[in-house]
Amino acid sequence: MTYETSQTPAATAADGQAAGWNKVPEVTVYFWVIKVLCTTVGETAADLLDEKAGLGLTGVSVLMSALLAVVLAVQFRTAAYRAGVYWLAVALISVVGTLVSDNLTDNLGVPLAITTAVFTVWYRRERTLSIHHVDTVSRESYYWLAVLFTFALGTAAGDLVSERLDLGYPLSAVLFALAIAAVTLAHLKLGLDAVWSFWIAYVLTRPLGASVGDYLSQPTGDGGLGLGTVVTSALFLTVVLGLVVYLSVTRKDVTEAQRTA
Repeated sequence: MTYETSQTPAATAADGQAAGWNKVPEVTVYFWVIKVLCTTVGETAADLLDEKAGLGLTGVSVLMSALLAVVLAVQFRTAAYRAGVYWLAVALISVVGTLVSDNLTDNLGVPLAITTAVFTVWYRRERTLSIHHVDTVSRESYYWLAVLFTFALGTAAGDLVSERLDLGYPLSAVLFALAIAAVTLAHLKLGLDAVWSFWIAYVLTRPLGASVGDYLSQPTGDGGLGLGTVVTSALFLTVVLGLVVYLSVTRKDVTEAQRTA
């Protein structure tokens, strides 16, 4: 999906980064493929850690949040987009976003429908964030906050559809895939605003990936294929790693402005 914005790219030295140096990748097919794969990893890895780490949901959440903070600190210190650091941060945010949603619903008893509504309100406040000009500290901060909350929102929405509406994992995945296709069509043919199109699709890739991950990893008695969280996580992590290495070498997800900056 093409993403354009009317926001200005004015970056200043006070923000600590050079003008024209975008800190996020170009939105290509690689971007969407890795994003969906990372959401699948986030769902299965969160379940795996919750089951095997022996720390409980809260303990795992604190541990993964601390690890995410370290990676984001490295990301903020980079001068420009680096595929390895960026996608590691996305993968960790996928895990943390799942845990945030699970904590609100499991530990605090917040209904999934209310969780989804709360995240929707927060997200709507930041929907105009330009991903083409994430070239200042403040913009990058808003960007990663938006990514975190869209992951959590997508998790809550996916759980709401697959569990509370009892559609099952395969049907939920098909439903979200069709929703993404509808958004893409609305953008390309009906003129739906590019900012809205991007972030709506970004949110929807979360429950799509989570539904696929749950379908592969959950026991057959619960509607899954029974591959388990270890196998599913390892499989998708391997594919993500291969794609990130490929992009790091070829730089196919780097804009011309980033190449010359």
